[in-house]
Amino acid sequence: MSEERFGEFVLVRRHDHVAELVLDRPKAMNAVSTDMARSIAGACAALAADPDVRVVVLTSSHERAFCVGADLKERNSFSDADLLKQRPVARAAYTGVLELPMPTVAAVHGFALGGGFELALSCDVIVADRTAVVGLPEVSVGVIPGGGGTQLLPRRVGAARAAELIFTARRLDAAEAREIGLVDLLVEEGRDRAQALELGGRMAANSPVGLRAAKRALRLGHGLDLRAGLEVEDAAWRSTAFSADRAEGVAAFNEKRAPRWPGE
Repeated sequence: MSEERFGEFVLVRRHDHVAELVLDRPKAMNAVSTDMARSIAGACAALAADPDVRVVVLTSSHERAFCVGADLKERNSFSDADLLKQRPVARAAYTGVLELPMPTVAAVHGFALGGGFELALSCDVIVADRTAVVGLPEVSVGVIPGGGGTQLLPRRVGAARAAELIFTARRLDAAEAREIGLVDLLVEEGRDRAQALELGGRMAANSPVGLRAAKRALRLGHGLDLRAGLEVEDAAWRSTAFSADRAEGVAAFNEKRAPRWPGE
């Protein structure tokens, strides 16, 4: 396992073909400051460009929190001009996670609130342990979810449910979050990271070309009518059908052996 730090508050650990992106600002329960947002964006850009990375798992170094959202102490010192200047930096962090081309898994425990929960929602799969508390409370402090929450939440739970959750600013415990689909896998306390990494490892055993193409089809096809969605799927299929990964996958199947993916 190798490690690389991006700024003071983000750490990337490599587990073979799985990259673990660690939110590492424990003294502030991973509240996203300007510097931390810049580091998240930088780490995501590096991971997106790395052909050796097949899956990214987003984790936290804090025992009682995944991420409590924007750093409101920092925000309290901002002028309107400061806030406007920070906006593209903050957006780059959330879109950095959202636009990672490989599958992404969030490992959530404790508080995942506001921008913290939006980071998790930006991932393809959310694993949570029983201590998780999630929510988008932004309207309670006079703003709205600005890291993708108003768009990502209804895609998970429907427009009316998303409206109720955002308008009330309420927090949900892990059991209710799993029941309504805010998280995908619910595990025992303290098992979120291990389970997310295990799931990431199972994903990473598959073709990197296939994984990226499948994610592209899922993301681009969402919300389209069926005919348009099938065209998106066909384009993604064509990008894999003549790849070296496809040739290796078919050969490995017929030779009854594990594939050795070229990744191209």
